[in-house]
Amino acid sequence: MPKMKTHSSSKKRLSVTGTGKVKRNVANRAHKLTGKSSKRKMALKQSAYADSANQKAIKKLLPYQ
Repeated sequence: MPKMKTHSSSKKRLSVTGTGKVKRNVANRAHKLTGKSSKRKMALKQSAYADSANQKAIKKLLPYQ
């Protein structure tokens, strides 16, 4: 059976931790930042974990991670 291909955009946006959780970046940080407070913008810099309902689907996109 041939190797599975890794989903290219997913490998750039997501990563799997050592314990198997999926790490992602927080949305709303790309543009229109003037209306957001400094506190909110700093909070958006932090990474977050993907929801447990989506973990199985995400791991299919990243078979060798």
